Amino acid sequence: MPSATVRSLPALPSALTHEQAHAFVLSCTTAMKAVQPQPGAVWAIEAAELSHFDSAALAALLAVHRLVKGRGETLQLAAMPQRLHDLATLYGVRDLLPT
Repeated sequence: MPSATVRSLPALPSALTHEQAHAFVLSCTTAMKAVQPQPGAVWAIEAAELSHFDSAALAALLAVHRLVKGRGETLQLAAMPQRLHDLATLYGVRDLLPT
């Protein structure tokens, strides 16, 4: 069985609050539109630099998750900060953001 194609989305910036959330989702949307959907493909987001965020970061990631899922593909977060993990757990959306 062949392995899934892994594609990269823009990395999370060091700050992702209400002010940056829309631009981040737009950059991810643009990256996805540049390639044809491939069911089973994985879109990876690097989260290591993220240090300043609020609930808008979760909203942005959930929006990207919906876009990816709508293409029949999967989202994966790499190096998700513990505080973001805790916030996602608090809001009950942790399982939607696979690491």
